[in-house]
Parts: sequence; structure tokens; C-alpha cells
Amino acid sequence: MLHVLTHNILPVFSMLALGFILGRVGKFSREEAGAVNRVAFLLLQPALIFPLIASVPFHEFQLGALAVYALCEVVAFVAAFAVARWIFRRELAEAWLLAMAVIFVNSLLYIWPISYLIYGEEAALPITAIVAWDASVSFAFFIITTDLIANPSAGIAAPVKRIVTNPILIAIVLGAAVNLGGIAVPEPLLTAADFAGAGAAPLTLFALGVILSGQSLVPSPVVAAISGMKLLAFPALVFAALMMTGTEGRWFDLFVLNAAGPSGAMAFALALLNGVRTDAVAPVIIWTSALSLFSLAWLA
Repeated sequence: MLHVLTHNILPVFSMLALGFILGRVGKFSREEAGAVNRVAFLLLQPALIFPLIASVPFHEFQLGALAVYALCEVVAFVAAFAVARWIFRRELAEAWLLAMAVIFVNSLLYIWPISYLIYGEEAALPITAIVAWDASVSFAFFIITTDLIANPSAGIAAPVKRIVTNPILIAIVLGAAVNLGGIAVPEPLLTAADFAGAGAAPLTLFALGVILSGQSLVPSPVVAAISGMKLLAFPALVFAALMMTGTEGRWFDLFVLNAAGPSGAMAFALALLNGVRTDAVAPVIIWTSALSLFSLAWLA
């Protein structure tokens, strides 16, 4: 456990922590971090995910296990939304995004590099399956619904446009088309994608750390409850569901590992985009990122 923590998890987490520290002491501004994050999102993350999807053997996906994981997301989301909305009396849009923070894990930029360091190439398939599901289905769902909840008079055209022009979704669609069509990707293109994609995780995590450094760290009751549901209830639910359905091996291990990961930054990003308060969403991301160090090391 200690070796996994020091050699596989902390090196990845260090970029988030470094950004947070340097943001706190004023070495990097929120505007600078925003520019870095924009480059990473528009260019580096698509470069990372395109060869991943283009080369993954879809026929080896355990669709039953993925369906179970997706069902667990639905159950955990409904429970977290009920807690945030009716126990802590948060506004509708904020409760929606707090519930999203329980199920939307930082899979691509945090869990994938950690699992790759621990398990090697064997980790690619299960985590890629979750990345493809969350990025193409879950994220699209939350873009549309959050926009409709926060801006009910704006209509559906704006969120749909954001989905159609989303670089991550475009990379997934192109990668899947290349993969399923049996199209050979030119080697120079793969080399360029690998070169650019290598910077996606560290730059994005660093920028996220800087952006979050301006947020309060105080663990209010709602922050503690949502963080607990993210780090304890959701992975326990995934563990129990996969056990009951007979999922075994790496798919079981990595799905549970992913479920125990920290909240992804997308809930925070959607809150900023739609003018939703972030005083609870941001600390959830910070605390789950820090506390997941120990749960991930234990599970791995």
C-alpha cells in the first residue's frame, strides 16, 4: 500500500497539489491557469483520447459490467441529489451538480494514469470503457440538463451546440469511427498525438489546482456529506453490485478503483459556466482529491 501511494499515486496527485500551493502563494493567477486549462482541453486532451479510443478493442468490453457501473451512477446520483436538495436545502442547480460530483470521477486525467502505472497496459481497457461512457453519455447529459435547469428560458440550442463542438466528444467519435471502420491511422499522426497527449493530465491537474486554490477549504456539513458519498458510498455500491453480478478480475478491480477516485472538475466547470454557486462544489473536489489518496492506495 505504501509503495503504491508513494510511487504511483502521489506523483500524479503532486501536479494538482503543486498548482494549489503555487496558486495560494500567488505565483500563478486564475487567469493564467484558465489559459493553460483551455489549451489542455482543446488540444491535449483530444490528442490523448483519440489514439486511446482508436486502438481499444471494443469487442473485449464487458458491457454487462459497464451497464452495472452506469446503473450504480444513476442510483448514487438520485440519492446524492435527494440529500443535497431536501436535507441540506440547496438550490436545484447546485444540488444537481453536487450529485454529479458524487458519480463523475476524474477518470481520464487522474485514475487512468494511476492505473496505468500500477497495472500497465492491462488497465487501459476497463478505464477506457468508463472514460468513453462518462465523456460521451454522462457529460453530455449533464451539459444539457444543467443548462436547462440554470437557464430555463434559454432553450436547448446552446447546450446542444456545446456538445457538438466539444473537443473530447469529437475525439471519441473520430476514434470510434476509425476503430470500427478498421482504418489505419498514419504513424506520424499517432506519434504527434502521443507527444501532445502526454501533457494533458499534468497540465490540466496543475491548472485545476491553481483554480481551486482560491476556494475555501472549510468542510461544511454539505461538503462532508457529499464527499463521504463520493469516497465511501459510491465505491461501496459499485463493489456490491459487481460482486452480485459476478464480475471478476481486472474489470472488477479497476471499476471499484475508479469509483473510489476523486470528483472530476466538470461539475465545478459547469457551475462556473451556468452561474451556479461553487462554495460547496469546489471544496468537494479539493477534499475528495486529497482523501482519495488513501482509499486508492488501499484498493490498488
